[in-house]
Amino acid sequence: MADSTLPRSPFAGAIDFDDAAPMRSIAPGELARTLQAHERYVTSKQRPGKRANLDSTDLAGKSFAGMKLLHIRMQRAHLVGADFTGADLRRAILIGATVQRGRFVAADLTQSRLSGINLCDAECEGVCMADADLEFAILANADFRNANFRDADMSGAILDAADLGNANLSGANLRGASFQDTRLHGADMRGARMGGAILQGTSFHGANLRGAYLRAAKFDRTDISGADLRDAEGLTSAQISHTIRDAGTRLSLDMITERDDGE
Repeated sequence: MADSTLPRSPFAGAIDFDDAAPMRSIAPGELARTLQAHERYVTSKQRPGKRANLDSTDLAGKSFAGMKLLHIRMQRAHLVGADFTGADLRRAILIGATVQRGRFVAADLTQSRLSGINLCDAECEGVCMADADLEFAILANADFRNANFRDADMSGAILDAADLGNANLSGANLRGASFQDTRLHGADMRGARMGGAILQGTSFHGANLRGAYLRAAKFDRTDISGADLRDAEGLTSAQISHTIRDAGTRLSLDMITERDDGE
């Protein structure tokens, strides 16, 4: 999906991730030495070796599968098609990086800084991004089945047409995020903060949204069949009227009463 076709969240433009620093190339030998020094830095608890700084570096199509990349810097790097399958990227810095069509299958990005990252069309099944910063990230059309976003800050993120089946988004900050035509079947969204989120055509089939904050969230053809929305905060009968429901949809008692009284 081209960036120009992506919708803008209500908070888009609040942060500028562009940088005047030119993109630099790196020779294969230099990259190998840089990564080896970084691995020594990681395994020796930061004494020998040197932390890798690959900010604004062209790394398109490179493979980092299975590597120990804790604390690595790849801010605004060009990583289109790069492979991070099974990599350890805890506390990594990939702010503003472009990783379209990349692979993060089963990678660990716990507490990483990923604000403004572009992961369109990426394969990220089973990735862990718990406690990560993902503000204004572009995650459209990506595969995040079974991913872990627990307590992540995803405010203003674009997740249109992404697959988050059985993902864990409990406690995540999703304020103003866009979920247009997004699949969230069986997702754990307990306590997620979704104020002002765009939920047009979103499918929450079988999802757990108990205690989620949904004030001013925009429902339109939103499928909540089999979903649990008990104790959801800020949810109104007007929002519910724009949803697809079935006998398995669970709502708070006061919401059921309000809806029945209005019919």
